[in-house]
Amino acid sequence: MSAVFQQLCFPARVEDNNAARGMENLMKNTLMKRSILMLAVTSPLLFVALGCSHPYYPPPPPPPPPMAQGPTLVQLADRNGFQTGRSDGAMDAQRGMPPRPQHTRAFHDTPGYDPQLGPFPVYRDAFRNAYLRGYQRGYNRN
Repeated sequence: MSAVFQQLCFPARVEDNNAARGMENLMKNTLMKRSILMLAVTSPLLFVALGCSHPYYPPPPPPPPPMAQGPTLVQLADRNGFQTGRSDGAMDAQRGMPPRPQHTRAFHDTPGYDPQLGPFPVYRDAFRNAYLRGYQRGYNRN
């Protein structure tokens, strides 16, 4: 049936049909407007929340355990001072000299210092304390 014929013969039906189509179009337009509005509102939020976030960088792993290292500064000074003092004390005792450990060259020069291990005053003090102990032991043995 043609639209003109329907309008002439069944005017109420055509109006109902047009009203139904109008309502349907109105609902489609409203749904479309809501969808566009939701997209406009959520897009920036999603962009800010997900797009601009900083990437996660995990912390670096811990350093490996230290390898077997040589003696520390104080250990080196203690060993060097005691050995030097013991040999100097034994020599002075063999020569029959009086004990004077603070007047020896080794006591003042503190040989064996390695600057890579630490500060000189720490080495010097540890060396001299060990030197005096070693000197007494070496001198009193003979």
